[in-house]
Amino acid sequence: MSASTYSPTELQQAIIDHEGAIFVTACPGAGKTRTMVERARKILSQESDRRGVAFLSFTNAAVDELQIRLNAFGVLPSPLFPGFIGTFDRFLWQFLISPFGIPDCDAVPKLVPDKNEWEVVPFPKAHALRLRCFDRATGKVDPASARKEGFDVQARSIDAHETRVLSILKTARSHGQIDFDDVRVYVRERLDDKKFADRVGRALAARFREIVVDEAQDCNPADLDVVDWLRRSGIIVKVICDPNQSIYKFRGGVTNELEKFSNSFGAHNCLHMSGNFRSTPAICLANVALRAPNLRANPDRPVGRYRDDSTPVHIISYSGTAVSQKIGRAFLGLVNGIGVPLQSAPVLASTRASACKAIGQPVVDPTTHMTLLLAEAAMKYHFAFAVGGRRDALIGLHRVILLVQGHISSSGDYHVYLTDKGLDDGSWRPDVIALANGLRFEPPQTVDQWLETARELLAPGCTGQSTIKMRLKAHQGLGDALAGAPFDLPPARTIHSVKGLEFPAVCVVMTIKTAGGILDLLEGRASLESDEEARKIYVAASRAERLLAIAVPKSRASRLQAILTGVECPTQLHQV
Repeated sequence: MSASTYSPTELQQAIIDHEGAIFVTACPGAGKTRTMVERARKILSQESDRRGVAFLSFTNAAVDELQIRLNAFGVLPSPLFPGFIGTFDRFLWQFLISPFGIPDCDAVPKLVPDKNEWEVVPFPKAHALRLRCFDRATGKVDPASARKEGFDVQARSIDAHETRVLSILKTARSHGQIDFDDVRVYVRERLDDKKFADRVGRALAARFREIVVDEAQDCNPADLDVVDWLRRSGIIVKVICDPNQSIYKFRGGVTNELEKFSNSFGAHNCLHMSGNFRSTPAICLANVALRAPNLRANPDRPVGRYRDDSTPVHIISYSGTAVSQKIGRAFLGLVNGIGVPLQSAPVLASTRASACKAIGQPVVDPTTHMTLLLAEAAMKYHFAFAVGGRRDALIGLHRVILLVQGHISSSGDYHVYLTDKGLDDGSWRPDVIALANGLRFEPPQTVDQWLETARELLAPGCTGQSTIKMRLKAHQGLGDALAGAPFDLPPARTIHSVKGLEFPAVCVVMTIKTAGGILDLLEGRASLESDEEARKIYVAASRAERLLAIAVPKSRASRLQAILTGVECPTQLHQV
Protein backbone atom coordinates (compact mmCIF):
# COMPACT_ATOMS: atom_id res chain seq x y z
CA MET A 1 0.00 0.00 0.00
CA SER A 2 1.43 3.39 -0.95
CA ALA A 3 1.06 6.53 1.14
CA SER A 4 -1.49 7.90 -1.34
CA THR A 5 -3.83 4.90 -0.92
CA TYR A 6 -3.62 4.72 2.86
CA SER A 7 -6.95 5.65 4.46
CA PRO A 8 -6.55 5.65 8.25
CA THR A 9 -9.48 4.96 10.53
CA GLU A 10 -10.70 7.65 12.88
CA LEU A 11 -8.70 6.14 15.75
CA GLN A 12 -5.57 5.77 13.62
CA GLN A 13 -5.85 9.38 12.48
CA ALA A 14 -6.21 10.52 16.09
CA ILE A 15 -2.93 8.77 16.93
CA ILE A 16 -1.19 10.15 13.84
CA ASP A 17 -2.24 13.70 14.76
CA HIS A 18 -1.55 13.43 18.51
CA GLU A 19 1.25 15.89 19.31
CA GLY A 20 2.08 14.91 22.87
CA ALA A 21 3.03 11.75 24.74
CA ILE A 22 0.60 8.89 24.20
CA PHE A 23 0.00 5.36 25.44
CA VAL A 24 -1.68 3.14 22.85
CA THR A 25 -3.05 -0.34 23.41
CA ALA A 26 -3.84 -2.22 20.21
CA CYS A 27 -5.46 -5.52 19.36
CA PRO A 28 -3.59 -7.84 16.94
CA GLY A 29 -3.75 -6.66 13.34
CA ALA A 30 -4.79 -3.13 14.31
CA GLY A 31 -2.30 -1.52 11.94
CA LYS A 32 -0.23 0.02 14.71
CA THR A 33 3.03 -0.18 12.77
CA ARG A 34 1.53 1.54 9.73
CA THR A 35 0.01 4.18 11.98
CA MET A 36 3.41 4.90 13.51
CA VAL A 37 4.93 5.04 10.03
CA GLU A 38 2.44 7.74 9.06
CA ARG A 39 3.09 9.61 12.30
CA ALA A 40 6.80 9.60 11.48
CA ARG A 41 6.08 10.76 7.92
CA LYS A 42 4.06 13.68 9.27
CA ILE A 43 6.61 14.97 11.74
CA LEU A 44 9.66 14.40 9.52
CA SER A 45 8.02 16.47 6.80
CA GLN A 46 7.97 19.48 9.11
CA GLU A 47 11.26 21.17 8.25
CA SER A 48 11.00 23.70 11.07
CA ASP A 49 12.21 21.02 13.48
CA ARG A 50 15.15 18.95 12.21
CA ARG A 51 15.39 16.61 15.18
CA GLY A 52 15.06 12.89 14.51
CA VAL A 53 12.66 10.14 15.50
CA ALA A 54 13.76 6.99 17.31
CA PHE A 55 11.97 3.66 16.86
CA LEU A 56 12.64 1.11 19.59
CA SER A 57 11.43 -2.48 19.94
CA PHE A 58 12.54 -5.55 21.86
CA THR A 59 13.64 -8.20 19.36
CA ASN A 60 15.82 -8.10 16.27
CA ALA A 61 12.98 -9.62 14.25
CA ALA A 62 10.61 -6.82 15.26
CA VAL A 63 13.23 -4.17 14.42
CA ASP A 64 13.94 -5.77 11.03
CA GLU A 65 10.21 -5.85 10.22
CA LEU A 66 9.81 -2.22 11.27
CA GLN A 67 12.78 -1.09 9.19
CA ILE A 68 11.48 -2.96 6.13
CA ARG A 69 8.14 -1.20 6.44
CA LEU A 70 9.66 2.24 7.01
CA ASN A 71 11.82 1.76 3.92
CA ALA A 72 8.92 0.39 1.86
CA PHE A 73 6.80 3.44 2.59
CA GLY A 74 9.66 5.87 1.92
CA VAL A 75 9.75 7.37 5.40
CA LEU A 76 13.39 6.96 6.41
CA PRO A 77 15.74 9.81 5.54
CA SER A 78 19.19 9.07 4.15
CA PRO A 79 21.40 9.27 6.09
CA LEU A 80 19.29 8.11 9.04
CA PHE A 81 21.03 10.46 11.50
CA PRO A 82 19.73 12.03 13.70
CA GLY A 83 17.11 9.26 13.72
CA PHE A 84 17.56 5.81 15.25
CA ILE A 85 16.06 2.37 14.72
CA GLY A 86 17.04 -0.52 16.94
CA THR A 87 16.29 -2.66 19.95
CA PHE A 88 15.80 -1.09 23.35
CA ASP A 89 18.97 -2.90 24.45
CA ARG A 90 20.98 -1.32 21.63
CA PHE A 91 19.60 2.15 22.46
CA LEU A 92 20.75 1.86 26.08
CA TRP A 93 24.17 0.63 24.99
CA GLN A 94 24.72 3.32 22.34
CA PHE A 95 23.56 6.34 24.32
CA LEU A 96 24.13 5.52 27.99
CA ILE A 97 26.98 3.00 28.24
CA SER A 98 29.29 3.13 25.23
CA PRO A 99 30.03 6.91 25.48
CA PHE A 100 30.46 6.98 29.27
CA GLY A 101 31.76 3.54 30.19
CA ILE A 102 30.97 1.44 33.25
CA PRO A 103 30.64 3.26 36.59
CA ASP A 104 33.82 2.98 38.69
CA CYS A 105 35.65 1.01 36.00
CA ASP A 106 38.44 2.21 33.71
CA ALA A 107 38.11 -0.61 31.16
CA VAL A 108 36.47 0.11 27.83
CA PRO A 109 33.08 -1.68 27.86
CA LYS A 110 32.85 -4.74 25.63
CA LEU A 111 29.45 -6.17 24.81
CA VAL A 112 29.21 -9.92 25.49
CA PRO A 113 25.61 -10.90 24.65
CA ASP A 114 25.98 -14.55 25.72
CA LYS A 115 27.36 -13.83 29.19
CA ASN A 116 24.35 -15.58 30.73
CA GLU A 117 25.66 -18.79 29.15
CA TRP A 118 29.03 -18.64 30.95
CA GLU A 119 29.63 -21.77 32.96
CA VAL A 120 30.16 -21.60 36.72
CA VAL A 121 32.45 -24.47 37.77
CA PRO A 122 33.96 -23.84 41.23
CA PHE A 123 36.29 -26.86 41.16
CA PRO A 124 37.21 -29.67 38.75
CA LYS A 125 34.35 -32.06 37.98
CA ALA A 126 31.84 -29.85 39.82
CA HIS A 127 28.32 -29.61 38.40
CA ALA A 128 28.42 -26.79 35.84
CA LEU A 129 25.69 -24.18 36.16
CA ARG A 130 25.18 -21.27 33.81
CA LEU A 131 25.52 -17.70 35.02
CA ARG A 132 21.82 -17.15 34.29
CA CYS A 133 21.06 -19.14 37.46
CA PHE A 134 22.51 -16.44 39.71
CA ASP A 135 21.61 -12.90 40.74
CA ARG A 136 24.03 -10.42 39.16
CA ALA A 137 24.12 -8.11 42.17
CA THR A 138 24.45 -10.62 45.03
CA GLY A 139 25.70 -13.81 43.36
CA LYS A 140 22.92 -15.77 45.06
CA VAL A 141 21.43 -18.72 43.19
CA ASP A 142 17.86 -18.88 41.95
CA PRO A 143 16.81 -22.37 43.14
CA ALA A 144 14.26 -22.88 40.35
CA SER A 145 16.81 -22.05 37.64
CA ALA A 146 19.40 -24.35 39.19
CA ARG A 147 16.83 -27.14 39.40
CA LYS A 148 16.21 -26.86 35.65
CA GLU A 149 19.93 -27.53 35.16
CA GLY A 150 19.87 -30.60 37.39
CA PHE A 151 21.12 -29.05 40.64
CA ASP A 152 18.89 -29.30 43.74
CA VAL A 153 20.03 -26.67 46.22
CA GLN A 154 18.01 -28.38 48.96
CA ALA A 155 20.07 -31.56 48.64
CA ARG A 156 23.48 -30.11 47.78
CA SER A 157 25.56 -27.15 48.91
CA ILE A 158 25.61 -24.21 46.50
CA ASP A 159 28.12 -22.13 48.52
CA ALA A 160 31.13 -22.85 46.29
CA HIS A 161 29.18 -21.89 43.16
CA GLU A 162 27.99 -18.61 44.69
CA THR A 163 31.54 -17.73 45.74
CA ARG A 164 32.78 -18.51 42.23
CA VAL A 165 30.05 -16.37 40.67
CA LEU A 166 31.12 -13.30 42.63
CA SER A 167 34.69 -13.82 41.43
CA ILE A 168 33.54 -14.23 37.81
CA LEU A 169 31.42 -11.06 37.97
CA LYS A 170 34.23 -9.02 39.56
CA THR A 171 36.75 -10.13 36.93
CA ALA A 172 34.31 -9.54 34.08
CA ARG A 173 33.56 -6.01 35.27
CA SER A 174 37.25 -5.19 35.61
CA HIS A 175 37.70 -6.30 31.98
CA GLY A 176 34.65 -4.35 30.81
CA GLN A 177 32.81 -7.52 29.75
CA ILE A 178 29.09 -6.82 30.07
CA ASP A 179 25.84 -8.04 28.57
CA PHE A 180 22.45 -6.35 28.33
CA ASP A 181 21.49 -7.48 31.84
CA ASP A 182 24.54 -5.60 33.10
CA VAL A 183 23.67 -2.66 30.87
CA ARG A 184 20.38 -2.22 32.72
CA VAL A 185 22.12 -2.36 36.09
CA TYR A 186 24.66 0.27 35.05
CA VAL A 187 22.04 2.47 33.40
CA ARG A 188 20.12 2.50 36.65
CA GLU A 189 23.30 3.52 38.48
CA ARG A 190 23.90 6.31 35.98
CA LEU A 191 20.35 7.64 36.15
CA ASP A 192 20.43 7.68 39.96
CA ASP A 193 22.97 10.49 39.49
CA LYS A 194 20.60 13.41 38.94
CA LYS A 195 23.19 15.69 37.36
CA PHE A 196 24.19 13.00 34.88
CA ALA A 197 20.56 12.12 34.13
CA ASP A 198 19.63 15.76 33.51
CA ARG A 199 22.64 16.39 31.26
CA VAL A 200 22.17 13.31 29.10
CA GLY A 201 18.40 13.81 29.03
CA ARG A 202 18.89 17.31 27.58
CA ALA A 203 21.30 15.93 24.97
CA LEU A 204 18.83 13.26 23.85
CA ALA A 205 16.00 15.79 23.74
CA ALA A 206 18.16 17.93 21.45
CA ARG A 207 18.56 14.97 19.07
CA PHE A 208 15.15 13.28 19.19
CA ARG A 209 11.81 14.97 18.74
CA GLU A 210 9.90 11.78 19.43
CA ILE A 211 10.72 8.27 20.58
CA VAL A 212 8.39 5.42 19.66
CA VAL A 213 8.54 2.38 21.97
CA ASP A 214 6.84 -0.45 20.08
CA GLU A 215 5.86 -3.83 21.57
CA ALA A 216 6.12 -2.23 25.01
CA GLN A 217 4.53 -5.27 26.65
CA ASP A 218 8.02 -6.79 26.35
CA CYS A 219 9.49 -4.18 28.70
CA ASN A 220 10.65 -5.10 32.16
CA PRO A 221 10.24 -2.69 35.11
CA ALA A 222 13.73 -1.25 34.61
CA ASP A 223 12.86 -0.46 30.99
CA LEU A 224 9.71 1.39 32.05
CA ASP A 225 11.85 3.49 34.40
CA VAL A 226 14.05 4.48 31.45
CA VAL A 227 11.02 5.32 29.27
CA ASP A 228 9.64 7.46 32.10
CA TRP A 229 13.00 9.27 32.38
CA LEU A 230 13.00 9.98 28.63
CA ARG A 231 9.53 11.46 28.93
CA ARG A 232 10.53 13.61 31.90
CA SER A 233 13.55 14.80 29.90
CA GLY A 234 11.24 16.59 27.48
CA ILE A 235 11.07 13.99 24.70
CA ILE A 236 7.64 13.12 23.32
CA VAL A 237 7.26 9.39 23.93
CA LYS A 238 4.78 7.18 22.06
CA VAL A 239 4.24 3.81 23.78
CA ILE A 240 2.51 1.09 21.75
CA CYS A 241 1.56 -2.29 23.18
CA ASP A 242 -0.81 -5.22 23.54
CA PRO A 243 -0.54 -6.29 27.20
CA ASN A 244 -2.04 -9.67 26.32
CA GLN A 245 1.05 -10.48 24.22
CA SER A 246 3.54 -10.25 27.09
CA ILE A 247 5.41 -13.58 26.82
CA TYR A 248 8.86 -12.66 28.12
CA LYS A 249 8.42 -13.46 31.81
CA PHE A 250 11.90 -15.04 31.77
CA ARG A 251 13.44 -11.58 31.28
CA GLY A 252 11.21 -9.86 33.82
CA GLY A 253 8.43 -8.82 31.45
CA VAL A 254 5.70 -6.60 32.90
CA THR A 255 2.00 -7.18 33.23
CA ASN A 256 0.43 -5.20 36.10
CA GLU A 257 3.28 -2.66 35.97
CA LEU A 258 2.33 -1.75 32.41
CA GLU A 259 -1.21 -0.80 33.45
CA LYS A 260 0.12 1.36 36.28
CA PHE A 261 2.53 3.01 33.86
CA SER A 262 -0.29 3.82 31.42
CA ASN A 263 -2.17 5.66 34.17
CA SER A 264 0.69 8.14 34.41
CA PHE A 265 -0.13 9.39 30.89
CA GLY A 266 -3.61 10.57 31.86
CA ALA A 267 -6.90 9.31 30.41
CA HIS A 268 -6.87 11.76 27.47
CA ASN A 269 -3.47 10.42 26.34
CA CYS A 270 -4.48 6.73 26.45
CA LEU A 271 -6.10 5.37 23.29
CA HIS A 272 -7.15 1.90 22.17
CA MET A 273 -7.13 0.47 18.64
CA SER A 274 -9.68 -2.35 18.33
CA GLY A 275 -10.06 -2.63 14.55
CA ASN A 276 -8.40 -5.83 13.29
CA PHE A 277 -7.29 -5.57 9.64
CA ARG A 278 -5.67 -9.02 9.69
CA SER A 279 -8.19 -11.68 10.59
CA THR A 280 -11.62 -13.19 10.00
CA PRO A 281 -14.56 -12.59 12.37
CA ALA A 282 -14.09 -16.05 13.92
CA ILE A 283 -10.39 -15.47 14.60
CA CYS A 284 -11.14 -12.05 16.10
CA LEU A 285 -13.63 -13.70 18.46
CA ALA A 286 -11.07 -16.41 19.29
CA ASN A 287 -8.60 -13.65 20.19
CA VAL A 288 -11.12 -12.39 22.72
CA ALA A 289 -11.85 -15.86 24.13
CA LEU A 290 -8.13 -16.59 24.58
CA ARG A 291 -7.74 -13.74 27.06
CA ALA A 292 -8.61 -14.07 30.73
CA PRO A 293 -12.30 -13.15 31.36
CA ASN A 294 -11.39 -9.82 32.97
CA LEU A 295 -9.43 -8.82 29.84
CA ARG A 296 -12.19 -9.29 27.27
CA ALA A 297 -13.33 -5.67 27.13
CA ASN A 298 -12.77 -3.80 23.84
CA PRO A 299 -13.34 -6.90 21.65
CA ASP A 300 -11.50 -7.08 18.33
CA ARG A 301 -13.54 -5.93 15.33
CA PRO A 302 -12.76 -7.41 11.89
CA VAL A 303 -12.32 -4.52 9.47
CA GLY A 304 -9.91 -5.90 6.86
CA ARG A 305 -10.23 -7.92 3.68
CA TYR A 306 -11.45 -11.00 5.58
CA ARG A 307 -14.17 -9.20 7.53
CA ASP A 308 -16.92 -11.13 5.69
CA ASP A 309 -15.14 -14.52 5.68
CA SER A 310 -17.25 -17.16 7.47
CA THR A 311 -14.47 -19.74 8.08
CA PRO A 312 -14.84 -21.21 11.60
CA VAL A 313 -12.06 -21.87 14.08
CA HIS A 314 -11.08 -25.55 13.86
CA ILE A 315 -10.44 -27.59 17.02
CA ILE A 316 -8.22 -30.63 16.43
CA SER A 317 -8.82 -33.06 19.30
CA TYR A 318 -5.94 -35.54 19.63
CA SER A 319 -5.65 -38.75 21.64
CA GLY A 320 -2.68 -40.28 23.43
CA THR A 321 -0.28 -39.30 26.18
CA ALA A 322 1.79 -36.86 24.09
CA VAL A 323 1.44 -34.46 21.17
CA SER A 324 0.22 -36.53 18.23
CA GLN A 325 1.81 -36.49 14.78
CA LYS A 326 -1.71 -36.81 13.35
CA ILE A 327 -2.17 -33.10 14.07
CA GLY A 328 -0.01 -32.11 11.10
CA ARG A 329 -1.97 -34.29 8.67
CA ALA A 330 -5.31 -32.96 9.93
CA PHE A 331 -4.10 -29.38 9.57
CA LEU A 332 -2.73 -30.14 6.10
CA GLY A 333 -6.23 -31.07 4.92
CA LEU A 334 -7.58 -27.75 6.18
CA VAL A 335 -4.75 -25.79 4.54
CA ASN A 336 -5.22 -27.54 1.19
CA GLY A 337 -8.91 -26.70 1.40
CA ILE A 338 -8.18 -22.97 1.13
CA GLY A 339 -5.21 -23.25 -1.23
CA VAL A 340 -2.56 -21.78 1.07
CA PRO A 341 1.15 -22.59 0.44
CA LEU A 342 2.50 -24.87 3.16
CA GLN A 343 5.33 -22.52 4.12
CA SER A 344 2.71 -19.89 4.92
CA ALA A 345 0.85 -22.19 7.32
CA PRO A 346 3.06 -23.00 10.33
CA VAL A 347 2.33 -25.36 13.21
CA LEU A 348 3.18 -23.40 16.36
CA ALA A 349 3.95 -24.55 19.89
CA SER A 350 5.65 -23.20 22.98
CA THR A 351 8.67 -25.45 22.30
CA ARG A 352 10.23 -26.62 19.06
CA ALA A 353 9.97 -30.24 20.27
CA SER A 354 6.17 -30.03 20.62
CA ALA A 355 5.77 -28.37 17.23
CA CYS A 356 7.97 -31.00 15.57
CA LYS A 357 6.07 -33.85 17.19
CA ALA A 358 2.84 -32.49 15.73
CA ILE A 359 4.16 -32.99 12.18
CA GLY A 360 6.07 -36.21 12.85
CA GLN A 361 9.52 -34.62 12.63
CA PRO A 362 12.07 -36.43 14.86
CA VAL A 363 13.52 -34.37 17.69
CA VAL A 364 16.67 -34.82 19.71
CA ASP A 365 16.67 -34.29 23.47
CA PRO A 366 18.95 -31.51 24.81
CA THR A 367 22.52 -32.74 24.50
CA THR A 368 26.17 -31.80 24.81
CA HIS A 369 27.27 -34.40 22.25
CA MET A 370 29.24 -32.39 19.69
CA THR A 371 28.16 -34.42 16.67
CA LEU A 372 24.48 -33.92 17.51
CA LEU A 373 25.03 -30.22 18.24
CA LEU A 374 26.69 -29.75 14.87
CA ALA A 375 23.99 -31.67 13.00
CA GLU A 376 21.19 -29.71 14.68
CA ALA A 377 22.89 -26.36 14.04
CA ALA A 378 23.44 -27.18 10.37
CA MET A 379 19.83 -28.30 9.90
CA LYS A 380 18.46 -25.22 11.66
CA TYR A 381 20.47 -23.00 9.33
CA HIS A 382 19.16 -24.64 6.17
CA PHE A 383 15.62 -24.82 7.59
CA ALA A 384 15.83 -21.07 8.25
CA PHE A 385 15.80 -20.38 4.50
CA ALA A 386 12.16 -21.51 4.51
CA VAL A 387 10.97 -20.04 7.81
CA GLY A 388 13.30 -17.11 8.52
CA GLY A 389 15.89 -16.42 11.20
CA ARG A 390 18.96 -17.11 9.04
CA ARG A 391 21.14 -14.61 10.88
CA ASP A 392 20.61 -16.22 14.31
CA ALA A 393 20.89 -19.71 12.80
CA LEU A 394 24.24 -18.87 11.20
CA ILE A 395 25.55 -17.49 14.49
CA GLY A 396 24.41 -20.69 16.19
CA LEU A 397 26.27 -22.80 13.64
CA HIS A 398 29.41 -20.67 13.97
CA ARG A 399 29.32 -21.12 17.76
CA VAL A 400 29.11 -24.92 17.45
CA ILE A 401 31.92 -25.04 14.86
CA LEU A 402 34.21 -23.11 17.22
CA LEU A 403 33.24 -25.46 20.03
CA VAL A 404 34.03 -28.55 17.96
CA GLN A 405 37.32 -27.10 16.76
CA GLY A 406 38.41 -26.26 20.30
CA HIS A 407 38.56 -22.47 19.94
CA ILE A 408 36.03 -22.06 22.77
CA SER A 409 35.36 -24.39 25.71
CA SER A 410 31.65 -23.60 26.12
CA SER A 411 28.93 -21.85 24.13
CA GLY A 412 29.07 -18.90 26.51
CA ASP A 413 32.63 -18.09 25.38
CA TYR A 414 31.50 -17.25 21.85
CA HIS A 415 31.33 -13.44 21.94
CA VAL A 416 34.42 -13.13 24.15
CA TYR A 417 36.32 -15.09 21.49
CA LEU A 418 35.05 -12.84 18.67
CA THR A 419 36.03 -9.73 20.62
CA ASP A 420 39.48 -11.03 21.56
CA LYS A 421 40.17 -12.03 17.94
CA GLY A 422 38.75 -8.82 16.51
CA LEU A 423 36.31 -10.75 14.32
CA ASP A 424 33.41 -8.79 12.88
CA ASP A 425 30.52 -10.31 10.91
CA GLY A 426 32.11 -9.71 7.55
CA SER A 427 35.30 -11.53 8.44
CA TRP A 428 33.81 -14.87 9.55
CA ARG A 429 30.49 -15.19 7.72
CA PRO A 430 31.80 -16.19 4.24
CA ASP A 431 33.83 -19.10 5.64
CA VAL A 432 31.00 -20.30 7.87
CA ILE A 433 28.47 -20.09 5.03
CA ALA A 434 30.81 -22.23 2.93
CA LEU A 435 31.04 -24.78 5.76
CA ALA A 436 27.24 -24.67 6.17
CA ASN A 437 26.76 -25.48 2.50
CA GLY A 438 29.11 -28.44 2.85
CA LEU A 439 27.21 -29.63 5.94
CA ARG A 440 23.87 -29.79 4.15
CA PHE A 441 22.37 -33.26 4.47
CA GLU A 442 20.55 -34.50 1.40
CA PRO A 443 19.63 -38.14 0.67
CA PRO A 444 20.83 -40.39 -0.89
CA GLN A 445 23.72 -39.30 1.32
CA THR A 446 23.87 -41.58 4.36
CA VAL A 447 24.32 -40.51 7.98
CA ASP A 448 27.81 -42.05 8.03
CA GLN A 449 28.76 -40.19 4.85
CA TRP A 450 27.57 -36.90 6.35
CA LEU A 451 29.65 -37.51 9.47
CA GLU A 452 32.75 -38.23 7.42
CA THR A 453 32.18 -35.07 5.36
CA ALA A 454 31.77 -33.03 8.57
CA ARG A 455 35.07 -34.37 9.89
CA GLU A 456 36.87 -33.48 6.67
CA LEU A 457 35.44 -29.95 6.64
CA LEU A 458 36.16 -29.08 10.28
CA ALA A 459 39.48 -30.88 10.83
CA PRO A 460 41.71 -28.17 9.25
CA GLY A 461 40.56 -25.57 11.80
CA CYS A 462 40.98 -27.71 14.93
CA THR A 463 43.28 -26.76 17.80
CA GLY A 464 44.55 -28.94 20.65
CA GLN A 465 45.60 -32.57 20.80
CA SER A 466 42.36 -34.51 20.28
CA THR A 467 41.61 -35.72 16.77
CA ILE A 468 38.51 -34.82 14.79
CA LYS A 469 37.20 -38.38 15.24
CA MET A 470 37.46 -37.94 19.00
CA ARG A 471 35.45 -34.72 18.76
CA LEU A 472 32.87 -35.84 16.23
CA LYS A 473 31.93 -39.35 17.30
CA ALA A 474 29.20 -41.51 15.82
CA HIS A 475 25.90 -41.43 17.70
CA GLN A 476 22.72 -43.46 17.30
CA GLY A 477 20.63 -40.27 17.43
CA LEU A 478 22.42 -38.64 14.49
CA GLY A 479 19.76 -39.75 12.02
CA ASP A 480 17.08 -37.95 14.01
CA ALA A 481 19.22 -34.81 14.30
CA LEU A 482 19.67 -34.77 10.52
CA ALA A 483 16.03 -35.47 9.76
CA GLY A 484 14.53 -32.55 7.91
CA ALA A 485 10.95 -31.42 8.19
CA PRO A 486 8.53 -33.53 6.12
CA PHE A 487 8.38 -31.82 2.73
CA ASP A 488 4.64 -32.46 2.38
CA LEU A 489 3.58 -30.98 5.74
CA PRO A 490 3.44 -27.46 7.21
CA PRO A 491 6.61 -26.28 8.99
CA ALA A 492 7.04 -26.50 12.76
CA ARG A 493 8.00 -23.30 14.58
CA THR A 494 8.07 -21.93 18.10
CA ILE A 495 5.63 -19.23 19.15
CA HIS A 496 8.46 -16.89 20.13
CA SER A 497 9.93 -17.10 16.62
CA VAL A 498 6.78 -15.75 14.93
CA LYS A 499 5.98 -12.92 17.32
CA GLY A 500 5.11 -9.86 15.24
CA LEU A 501 4.51 -11.89 12.06
CA GLU A 502 1.29 -12.99 10.34
CA PHE A 503 0.29 -16.00 8.21
CA PRO A 504 -2.73 -17.01 6.12
CA ALA A 505 -3.14 -20.15 8.25
CA VAL A 506 -1.91 -21.21 11.69
CA CYS A 507 -2.21 -24.33 13.82
CA VAL A 508 -1.58 -23.79 17.55
CA VAL A 509 -0.63 -26.80 19.67
CA MET A 510 -1.73 -27.02 23.30
CA THR A 511 0.13 -29.79 25.13
CA ILE A 512 -1.18 -32.23 27.72
CA LYS A 513 1.10 -30.66 30.34
CA THR A 514 -0.14 -27.08 29.94
CA ALA A 515 -3.66 -27.29 28.46
CA GLY A 516 -5.47 -27.83 31.77
CA GLY A 517 -3.95 -24.81 33.50
CA ILE A 518 -4.52 -22.60 30.45
CA LEU A 519 -8.18 -23.55 30.26
CA ASP A 520 -8.57 -23.00 34.01
CA LEU A 521 -7.37 -19.43 33.53
CA LEU A 522 -9.60 -18.83 30.51
CA GLU A 523 -12.58 -20.11 32.52
CA GLY A 524 -11.87 -17.56 35.23
CA ARG A 525 -10.09 -19.69 37.84
CA ALA A 526 -6.84 -18.45 39.31
CA SER A 527 -3.86 -20.10 37.64
CA LEU A 528 -0.88 -17.78 37.96
CA GLU A 529 1.62 -20.41 36.82
CA SER A 530 -0.35 -20.74 33.55
CA ASP A 531 -0.66 -17.01 32.86
CA GLU A 532 2.26 -16.75 30.46
CA GLU A 533 1.44 -20.07 28.78
CA ALA A 534 -2.05 -18.74 28.06
CA ARG A 535 -0.63 -15.56 26.56
CA LYS A 536 1.59 -17.65 24.29
CA ILE A 537 -1.49 -19.40 22.88
CA TYR A 538 -3.09 -15.98 22.37
CA VAL A 539 -0.02 -14.67 20.56
CA ALA A 540 0.12 -17.73 18.30
CA ALA A 541 -3.60 -17.69 17.44
CA SER A 542 -3.56 -13.99 16.66
CA ARG A 543 -0.95 -14.53 13.92
CA ALA A 544 -3.66 -16.14 11.73
CA GLU A 545 -5.32 -14.24 8.93
CA ARG A 546 -7.89 -16.64 7.46
CA LEU A 547 -7.55 -20.11 8.99
CA LEU A 548 -6.97 -20.92 12.66
CA ALA A 549 -6.76 -24.45 14.06
CA ILE A 550 -6.11 -25.21 17.73
CA ALA A 551 -4.88 -28.70 18.61
CA VAL A 552 -5.86 -29.77 22.12
CA PRO A 553 -5.82 -33.06 24.07
CA LYS A 554 -9.08 -34.99 23.67
CA SER A 555 -9.86 -34.69 27.38
CA ARG A 556 -9.79 -30.88 27.12
CA ALA A 557 -11.44 -30.36 23.73
CA SER A 558 -14.98 -29.81 25.00
CA ARG A 559 -13.78 -27.18 27.48
CA LEU A 560 -11.94 -25.26 24.75
CA GLN A 561 -14.98 -25.44 22.49
CA ALA A 562 -17.21 -24.12 25.28
CA ILE A 563 -14.84 -21.18 25.89
CA LEU A 564 -14.88 -20.27 22.19
CA THR A 565 -18.62 -20.65 21.70
CA GLY A 566 -19.12 -18.63 24.89
CA VAL A 567 -18.08 -15.54 22.93
CA GLU A 568 -20.09 -16.71 19.89
CA CYS A 569 -17.01 -17.89 17.98
CA PRO A 570 -18.04 -20.49 15.35
CA THR A 571 -16.08 -23.73 15.70
CA GLN A 572 -15.67 -27.08 13.99
CA LEU A 573 -14.36 -30.10 15.89
CA HIS A 574 -12.07 -32.76 14.35
CA GLN A 575 -11.08 -36.00 16.11
CA VAL A 576 -7.65 -37.47 15.24
